[in-house]
Amino acid sequence: MWFAGWESLGRTLLSCAVGYVALVALLRIAGKRTVSKMNAFDLVVTVAIGSVLATLVTSQMAIADGVAALALLIALQFAVAWTSSRAAWFGRLVKAQPAAVLREGALDGAAMRRERIAADEVRAALREAGVADLDDAALVVLETDGTLTVLRRSQARAHGSATQGVRGL
Repeated sequence: MWFAGWESLGRTLLSCAVGYVALVALLRIAGKRTVSKMNAFDLVVTVAIGSVLATLVTSQMAIADGVAALALLIALQFAVAWTSSRAAWFGRLVKAQPAAVLREGALDGAAMRRERIAADEVRAALREAGVADLDDAALVVLETDGTLTVLRRSQARAHGSATQGVRGL
């Protein structure tokens, strides 16, 4: 239980080092977008990469198999991101759309139910943004990564170019 032997320890250390170096190299090649938190698909890929690395380090998986699995996940994520940035229909298929949950100081109950977000969560986002009164908010958007973005009335013109593509506007 406490010590399985020098061979097991050596294999764990070697697979961890090789897996780490391979992952860093693959991520550098693939670019920053590979581990972003822009949408649910990116989160799934990030979790899957961590799971493969953990399996490589803690199991009897061959190092080449683990590195191949990491490379495949990163290549698939790269392909999906590349395709979705060039084909709008594909982007809509794999990405969520941002949604307005508050407009001009009024909570949108239907949008909040559809997005499964509570009024308290919207109010918390307003407080975090330093907005004390709902009437001071022009817009609160539930972004594709699950964060809430607050646009104050004093900062935003109604339906500016940054709000393009937001459901409910």
